[in-house]
Amino acid sequence: MKLAPCASAAKDENAAVPESCCYQVKVIGHNPSCLCAVFLSDTAKNSGYDPKIALTIPKRCNFAHRPIGYKCGPYTLP
Repeated sequence: MKLAPCASAAKDENAAVPESCCYQVKVIGHNPSCLCAVFLSDTAKNSGYDPKIALTIPKRCNFAHRPIGYKCGPYTLP
């Protein structure tokens, strides 16, 4: 529920990422494995999230300290 503001950004890589989404991703993103678990979860997929696009959100939020190259299932964080 906390990532609800990320819905459009997790489905469309050209969509703007709301500040409220960036805040929640930053909180969860302190633990990259937790962020991966959330974005790869059945709940996220059932909500229409595209995992490959969702995992670009930290980069699109311009986080300076993000886990670049972290393996997240079959994906790698950009």
